[in-house]
Amino acid sequence: MRIIALDVGEKRIGTAVADSDIRIALPRQMIPVDGNEFSEIAKLFMRENAKAIISGLPRNNSGETTRQTESVQNFISTLKDYFEAQNITAVFAFQDESWTSEQAKDHIAVKKHLVTRQDRDSGTIDSEAATIILQDFLESPRLHELEEKLK
Repeated sequence: MRIIALDVGEKRIGTAVADSDIRIALPRQMIPVDGNEFSEIAKLFMRENAKAIISGLPRNNSGETTRQTESVQNFISTLKDYFEAQNITAVFAFQDESWTSEQAKDHIAVKKHLVTRQDRDSGTIDSEAATIILQDFLESPRLHELEEKLK
């Protein structure tokens, strides 16, 4: 089963994809938040022949919800409505994304020896964060729960 992950931000949405059988998340493109983000996510979803969307769910350092948590939940709710209106069937789930942006910066820094302003502006960090979110999900018991829902 193909799964798409989203790292939803105010300006950019990082994306990643994985096959649940292989369990290796790979980064995909960054999608700008410009009014076309729902259709772009739908295109990616269809192109990848995905069945599920996992969204990172931000929390503060204590694990409590924040304004950003609510913003992401509202975004995903609207995305679900968009998918329904387009007759696209998808299962949606959240994955804790605590520290994924920092981990993404560390991953990129190791690969390139430093993180540049271009990395931040191009969405490289956002898609790397989505990859970490998806990899965490693939390695959790929640993957089995999702597979059961899709049977």
